[in-house]
Amino acid sequence: MAGDMAGVTDESSETRLVLSCAGRGFAWTFMQRDAPKQPRWPNLEVLAISCTLEHKEMLIAAAPDVFFDDDHYRGYPAVLARLPVIAVEELSHLLHNGFAIQAAKPKKRKK
Repeated sequence: MAGDMAGVTDESSETRLVLSCAGRGFAWTFMQRDAPKQPRWPNLEVLAISCTLEHKEMLIAAAPDVFFDDDHYRGYPAVLARLPVIAVEELSHLLHNGFAIQAAKPKKRKK
């Protein structure tokens, strides 16, 4: 779905998906933690997608079976989406919006 967007970089590895624009991630595999202080593991059925905090809250309230939050992402502008139950059109829309959010930011300075 993100392949048709000019400027998308696929920074995925064997264990997780990471899509970025100008060095900023806009969609990535959720790294789940089952208990505090336990190691994180890639949950390939959940994708974190950049969005505004207002949009995130609206999505979670409207469809908690599809969208959710966790302690690590609380207050962070990205929503967690369950891939097995999200509609393809909605996922495509969220990916395009996440890309646009990151593309609109000033370019990162090189260190």
